[in-house]
Amino acid sequence: MDPETFFPAPNEPADAAVALCRSCDVQGSCLAWALEVGDCHGVWGGTTPRERRAMLVAWRGEVQPDPDALDEAGPPVRDRLLTLVPAR
Repeated sequence: MDPETFFPAPNEPADAAVALCRSCDVQGSCLAWALEVGDCHGVWGGTTPRERRAMLVAWRGEVQPDPDALDEAGPPVRDRLLTLVPAR
C-alpha cells in the first residue's frame, strides 16, 4: 500500500483511504490519536481533515479535559489541551 493514499492532495478524493480504514482493526485508536494530537493532514481513522475539524468543533462545548491529566501534564501539553478542548 502506498502511504500517499492516505495523504491525497487537497482537492483529490480520499475514498480509497477511507474504504481501507473501514476494515482496519485499529480504526478507532487511529482516529482517537489524530483527534488527540490535532493532526490535520491526511486520512486518519477513516476521516478526512474536514471531518475531524467538524468533530472537534461539535464536541468543543461537550468535552472537558481530565483535571488530573492537566495537573500531570507540563505546560505545552496543558496549553494544547485547553486550546483544543476549552473548558466552559
